[in-house]
Amino acid sequence: MQDSSIWTEKFRPKGFEEFKGQEKIIERVSSMVKNRNIQNMLFSGPPGVGKTTLALIIAYKLYGDSWRQNMLELNASDNRGIDVVRTIIKDFARTKAIGTDLPKIILLDECDALTSEAQHALRRTMEDFSNTSRFILSCNYSSKIIEPIQSRCAVFRFKLLNKKELEEIIDNIAKKEKIKVENDAFNALFDVSEGDVRKMINIIQSCSSVSKAITEKLIYELVSSAQPKEIKEILDTSLKGEFIKARERLLETMLKHGLSGLDIIKQIQKEVWNLKISDENKIKLIDKCGEIEFRLVEGSDEFIQLEALLANFVGLR
Repeated sequence: MQDSSIWTEKFRPKGFEEFKGQEKIIERVSSMVKNRNIQNMLFSGPPGVGKTTLALIIAYKLYGDSWRQNMLELNASDNRGIDVVRTIIKDFARTKAIGTDLPKIILLDECDALTSEAQHALRRTMEDFSNTSRFILSCNYSSKIIEPIQSRCAVFRFKLLNKKELEEIIDNIAKKEKIKVENDAFNALFDVSEGDVRKMINIIQSCSSVSKAITEKLIYELVSSAQPKEIKEILDTSLKGEFIKARERLLETMLKHGLSGLDIIKQIQKEVWNLKISDENKIKLIDKCGEIEFRLVEGSDEFIQLEALLANFVGLR
């Protein structure tokens, strides 16, 4: 089996037209590239939605074959101290780009991991070398970036991909890799990946190493997750008042898939909304899920807490 990073790189879009989702962002960025007027940019959003990919596409479009010489890519979670800003970034930013009048691009991935001191040093670097460099800052939480940096950047907020966009990517992968993705597997991939394309590609890769026909059952087995229908069966049994039977099914499901208490409670929370009970009772159960999840994080016994959660389902209508 190929390394997962190689697979992800293989299906990485090379142009704006290949990029799925984020239509408004693509429209703004492609206009910047077309006019060759690049600003400092802040890409904010959940993992696996294309932030780093879009930064690389910008570099491809601006510099062509010399993009590697004119772009510095750093992962700020690995190099999060002030010394990185004062040495590596500053040394790269002070020189002009090769073979073009355009400024260089410095991509800082996961920049919300930078210390406060490093961010203040970065702000000063962005000012001092504005003639020779532009920064693309990528983060999951823009609130962790200091205001002086945010005010110097055009902010782009990425969203998770929807089901239709993920299906287009899956169809493209299946066609190129000559694998068959069953109809029920599409829903499973969307449910498990939750809009994270990188995670979805890695799941497909793992499945394809086992079988060229990817099914819902295979997906849930490989990601060590219970199928939604298994969780719903447990909850429906509780609602009927059969607490002991529901408790046994819950324990069996956890042992079968190797799930922790936190894993199972997240799946229970999702399935609550599909239960045939009143909205008022759904709200009460969601509130209880949050309470039990907090207790688990604080170190309570997971089986006792999950039994307590199941007890709240008994007899509800």
